[in-house]
Amino acid sequence: MVVRGRSRILLEMSVIAGAVLAAGSGTRMGRPKADLVVDGQRLLDRAVVILRDAGCDPVIAVVRDGTTADGAMAVVNPDPSRGQRSSLELAVAAGESADAIAILLVDVPGIGVDAVRTVIRAWRPGRITVARYGAVRGHPTVMAPGLWHEALELAGPDEGARSLLKARADQVDEIEVSGDPVDLDTPADLARWSDITNR
Repeated sequence: MVVRGRSRILLEMSVIAGAVLAAGSGTRMGRPKADLVVDGQRLLDRAVVILRDAGCDPVIAVVRDGTTADGAMAVVNPDPSRGQRSSLELAVAAGESADAIAILLVDVPGIGVDAVRTVIRAWRPGRITVARYGAVRGHPTVMAPGLWHEALELAGPDEGARSLLKARADQVDEIEVSGDPVDLDTPADLARWSDITNR
């Protein structure tokens, strides 16, 4: 009982950094997705607010040169064409002093603060915590910086934690949450999302 209580106290004292990866060019969308306005709010601003409201501190935004990130520590990816891994590497470096880092993508407007908060609160040291939306894994993914470094070693240029999740399956905790993890990649995706939310 005492050990469990002590673990809970230690967890409450943990520093969880939140990072949104938002430096992509949005090739298929035809423009950078960070600046897309969905439901009256820029996607980047929305992601920053969600991470902050979920309890992340600091909040890091990996962005393209010239993109503002109000309410977050902006880290510029000088060459986003290198792929998602390059942005993840910058996010992990910026959050190195935290106990864990929660990674969120910028183009998932169906993931809300409750889902992110639930996954963050479920994280335990030494574990890899990911959201599950029904039968589908999604973001955020939360783990210590050391494990994120392992993920980077295994990741291809446009990958994140997928290979590590497979290699360390026994350390993965999937947390059931509500929301829609589908990302917006094309104008058709954006149109469908706008249609759904305006019904």
